[in-house]
Amino acid sequence: MKDSSNQPENPAATAQPVPMMDLKRQYQPLHQELLNALDQVLVSQQFILGEPVAAFEKAAAERLGVAHAIGCSSGTDALWLALAAAEIGPGHAVVTTPFSFFASTSAILRAGATPLLADIEPTTFNLNPVAVEAILNGPQGASIKAILPVHLFGQCADWIAYDHIAKQHNLKLIEDAAQAWGADYQGVKAGALGDAAAFSFYPTKNLSAAGDAGMVTTNSDEVAERARMLRQHGMRRRYHHDEVGWNTRMDGLQGAILSVKLRYIDTWNQLRRTVAKRYHALFHAAGLVEAGPYPIHGIVLPQEVRGTHHVWHQYVIRTTRRDELRAFLTERKIGSEIYYPVPLHLQAALKSLGYSEGSFPEAERAAREVLALPIFPELREDEQQTVVSAIAEFLS
Repeated sequence: MKDSSNQPENPAATAQPVPMMDLKRQYQPLHQELLNALDQVLVSQQFILGEPVAAFEKAAAERLGVAHAIGCSSGTDALWLALAAAEIGPGHAVVTTPFSFFASTSAILRAGATPLLADIEPTTFNLNPVAVEAILNGPQGASIKAILPVHLFGQCADWIAYDHIAKQHNLKLIEDAAQAWGADYQGVKAGALGDAAAFSFYPTKNLSAAGDAGMVTTNSDEVAERARMLRQHGMRRRYHHDEVGWNTRMDGLQGAILSVKLRYIDTWNQLRRTVAKRYHALFHAAGLVEAGPYPIHGIVLPQEVRGTHHVWHQYVIRTTRRDELRAFLTERKIGSEIYYPVPLHLQAALKSLGYSEGSFPEAERAAREVLALPIFPELREDEQQTVVSAIAEFLS
């Protein structure tokens, strides 16, 4: 009989699992505090809006340094509310990025406006101001009413450039800050940069609800008043409908949960920054890093642009053999995700926009090369070492 005791172990069989995200690690220390907050809502019976939501709105506005924060039912609804409240609609065009979640574009369509796409920067994956300028100076420029930059993966877009462009062309700026709670640009928080902003509190976000929830922020009294009206079927007075709005209110239970988590978000974001810094050090120590912006044989690391405060919603590397690497990591029980495998201009639902393959080369190349690695505040150093060692093995 053949002795198998000396046979080499299968690395995949003995691999230490590393989750892409583990929400239980965040929940456990807050267990009783969250239950107490939920109990208060159950006792008060304020299940929709009410004091639990009003308290969160007030605290969120103070934390972000904005005049108004309006809670709603999701980040997608927040984008629509921000656009509609800023009076962007039929006959208007809005410039945004092809490299984002679907809602960045679908919200523009839902508002009745036309999305115009511009390519991204290869280092930050954010909307490229130079590409936006080219559209503004082209034949479609006259119809453009607003720009909707996305603060992708937790890092603010180049706001000096967008502020200059907006003033030059008399445009509104709407922030898609869904992934960027706590990020800032030259000391100003995401959510306080533009005419209005939209946040998502989806469970995987840095500041997360126990389900869907979102928020519009603005320093404009007029935009805030319209957003509050539109989130309740266009009512300023009960059963008096001034416009056709939508039912997009925040639940009291979500407001209560978010109020608890708001007390900890700065610490969690700092821990994410620590995790990102540790990834940087481990990858450099392993000799896997290439300068970029495009990978050749190794990987290109994400960068924090000077003057920004990155909150690392995602830690996204670039590699030419992305799909093979992801399969390799999955075999070793290491989580990863692709944000985003198909740019928006190539989505079947958006064929009517008239774009085709080759329209946005940077977004298309990023879609082939990006891979998000595990990152959350409670991720341990030994788990990160497992991730980096696996990638080093793959590339060797």
